[in-house]
Amino acid sequence: MNQRSTVAVLGAGTMGSGIATVMSRAGYRTLLYDVDETNLRRGVATVNGFFDRSVNLGKLDQEHALEAKSKLVGVTELREIADADVVVEAVFENLSLKKELLARLDEIVSTSALIHTNTSTLSVTGIASGSRHPERVVGTHYCNPAPLMKLVEVAHGRHTADWAHKATVDFLDSLGKTTVVTKDRPGFIVNRFLIPWENRCIAALESGLGTVESIDAAVTGALGHPMGPFQLLDIVGLDIHQQVATRLYEQLRAPRYFPPPMVERMVAAGDLGRKTGRGFYTYDDTRLFGS
Repeated sequence: MNQRSTVAVLGAGTMGSGIATVMSRAGYRTLLYDVDETNLRRGVATVNGFFDRSVNLGKLDQEHALEAKSKLVGVTELREIADADVVVEAVFENLSLKKELLARLDEIVSTSALIHTNTSTLSVTGIASGSRHPERVVGTHYCNPAPLMKLVEVAHGRHTADWAHKATVDFLDSLGKTTVVTKDRPGFIVNRFLIPWENRCIAALESGLGTVESIDAAVTGALGHPMGPFQLLDIVGLDIHQQVATRLYEQLRAPRYFPPPMVERMVAAGDLGRKTGRGFYTYDDTRLFGS
């Protein structure tokens, strides 16, 4: 295992709980932080539910699952992460919020701690400017769902140090992740391609080109994707897709990034995907990711 032994994940939403699953499964003591106790309880339940499901499916033995669950600790006070060696910021995509959070971390964690931001639309340089130590801030964008997808995009801020980059790649390697290095640009590599493609799939559905099921089947059967666009959108959440797509459109001003009208209607109706039990599909099991 990497010499860094304690990881803090800030934010217990879809991405935060997924990243916490990755960390605890890899054997790290994992502190999952959220200021809202309800969100925190839901996040911890999501992580534990993933391990329980993995056991039921025969993909993880009971002993490993119990060990992974024992590594996870939920906290609601930021001071409780003081001994973290790696901090992964996965809070709401708001630049001011992220900068303020990094400024608070300066007063709490060691100067040797790595600070990772899981942003997918904001500037790593801009986020790092909230810290007095921008040299240790690295963008690490985990592909969703984080427990199942191996790829992590690594993006440097303007002042990211070489040692922080190397330590980050080593750490991600210890998680069993595959890394790709990208420029600090809106959407990095994956969302530059993914968001317009998902928008085109939604537009195709709106136009009657195919059904949810037929488009998903065509993508998995012919293109070799592990899941169809609508299955993925239901895991990510239509509200998250709308936010990411809109932010990319605001920065890049290319129409292909703007979400189709169906997205707004689904968000207004509360049909956000797995987490609400209904999106493009309906679900009895609302856990955000399986195994």
